[in-house]
Amino acid sequence: MHKEIRYYKIPAPLVEEQKNSSLTRDLYLTETGEIGVEQGTIWDLEQQLDNCMLAYCTKGSGIVQITGEQIPVSDDQFFIIPKGGKFKYYSEWNVSSHFLVAHFGGAKAQQMGKEFSLVRNLIPSVNNMVANREMLFDEIFNNLSKGFHDENLEYVNFCFAHLLATFVYANKTSDDIADESSPVVRRAINYLNRNLDKKLTLNKLATEVGYSPTYLSTLFKKETNYSPISYFSHLKILKACEFLDYTGMKIKEISFKLGYTDPYYFTKDFTKKMGLSPRNYRNRIS
Repeated sequence: MHKEIRYYKIPAPLVEEQKNSSLTRDLYLTETGEIGVEQGTIWDLEQQLDNCMLAYCTKGSGIVQITGEQIPVSDDQFFIIPKGGKFKYYSEWNVSSHFLVAHFGGAKAQQMGKEFSLVRNLIPSVNNMVANREMLFDEIFNNLSKGFHDENLEYVNFCFAHLLATFVYANKTSDDIADESSPVVRRAINYLNRNLDKKLTLNKLATEVGYSPTYLSTLFKKETNYSPISYFSHLKILKACEFLDYTGMKIKEISFKLGYTDPYYFTKDFTKKMGLSPRNYRNRIS
């Protein structure tokens, strides 16, 4: 469950004006705000995005599903989803998450979305003039609260262009962007995602990616804060949430489909990670 803490959506007629303005047609804001995601819940827009979306995690941790791939997200990380994309964010069961988001369009928007749909890390620096991105978001929020008149929207769009550049070109401004996720870890995660119906051991996973179990575990934990098998268990539970939300499969069937030989253990594992049983999870919206 997510809630809008502060949120501004620019009226459709004004968005059309921005599309036709020589000052803003290359890059313009359509909506922006703060999103809170309660612990153990899902933030899901449930439809394809009409525009690109920047999401900046300022607090909490969880897993985001982008174009079918599930990737861990925590504070000081961001991703940009291109127009037409879909995503879900699963907040960890014991911590709430907080995001600053911005939806945007324009000729330049699609190129940015194509390059940055994966999750990227930001390392704040007190010496970096653009490190405090939250201040730039606040500047946009404060001005949108004053109304949507022409000059104000133009200023907001210029502010947003600056804000977006602090993410997209972070490595150009201050070397404050961390290394992209390890190819080894990415291969391991992709393999785990493709084999959610199986029981896997660390040795089997290490063999698949071509590294020793010890090295893989060290690298994987450094990258995700999870051991590979613990992460695999989380992926199974997230897939179980999808089955519970969108199918009529029985809980026992779901457990077998996800490689659990004992439905009781599946229920215990699900309850531990999500804070409620599979049955209560399914009935929460009925």
